[in-house]
Amino acid sequence: MKSRKQRTIKYPVSCTGVGLHTGVQSTITFNPAPENFGIKFSRTDKKDVLVTPDIDNVVDLTRGTTIQEKGVKVHTTEHVLSACAGMGVDNLLIELNSKEPPVMDGSSKDFVQALVDAEIIEQRKNVNFLKITKPVVYTDEDKDVEVVGVPYDGFKTTFTIQYDLDELGVQYSSVHNMSQNYKTQIAPARTFCLLSEVSGLAKQGLIRGGNLGNAVVIVDKDIDDEEVKRFKEDFGIKFFKGDRGLHKTQILRFRNEPVRHKTLDLIGDLALLGKPILGHITAIKSGHKGNVEFAKLLRKAFKSQFTGAKN
Repeated sequence: MKSRKQRTIKYPVSCTGVGLHTGVQSTITFNPAPENFGIKFSRTDKKDVLVTPDIDNVVDLTRGTTIQEKGVKVHTTEHVLSACAGMGVDNLLIELNSKEPPVMDGSSKDFVQALVDAEIIEQRKNVNFLKITKPVVYTDEDKDVEVVGVPYDGFKTTFTIQYDLDELGVQYSSVHNMSQNYKTQIAPARTFCLLSEVSGLAKQGLIRGGNLGNAVVIVDKDIDDEEVKRFKEDFGIKFFKGDRGLHKTQILRFRNEPVRHKTLDLIGDLALLGKPILGHITAIKSGHKGNVEFAKLLRKAFKSQFTGAKN
């Protein structure tokens, strides 16, 4: 792959909505930034603190990737970072007026469109890639998770998920030429959850901003009249007794939309390395924890490619 110039945007651009897990109303503003600035968050409600997306700053991986620096947190960073990485934007100051970016429709397509509307422009200095020159493997045998990175002239992802459900089963996605295909093949894929998970997530204080407009809900259990009433009252979701599979009001954007969203998350979590990757990443049943642990192994394996990298 030929080297390329660093990129930023020409104009500030904003998106407004509700945070998926915290439920806060939030506006995110992407601002141009100089060469070698990288991607940094600034919470306007917490003055004078820049929060750097870095694997050392990860403090929570419960259904999202939360980072913290100098006591300031930014929740659920992966969709925003995925959009930046997928579109090859290297330098941005991302302002938030609250603690979590808006989830928008549960994908990264609105962030991608915002960056396009702001006009992505080249800068003078070249990008410093992380080049995978030897295989790197992360495994979690208890959860049957594996993430592998091998040399490749470009950036390619291959992802497989497997659920013991007829509604999901095994799904596979492979994306070549990421810079050309991210916008159409990955960005529109929405986050998803199983109906059986909803109550538990709510009890953990999560998905406070979740609804059928920003998440795909897969009905993986039989529900009785009492549960139908409870889901309508507590979550505003109307179910029909006996339905299984995709909720009636929803249509998948891709046949394999769930695994494409897993790829979206993977790209966002790997952006915590602070530099774009040259390599082929294969992931099996991975989530945020596996993604971040794999990123740590990458940095350790290629520490000479990082300035001041830690083991």
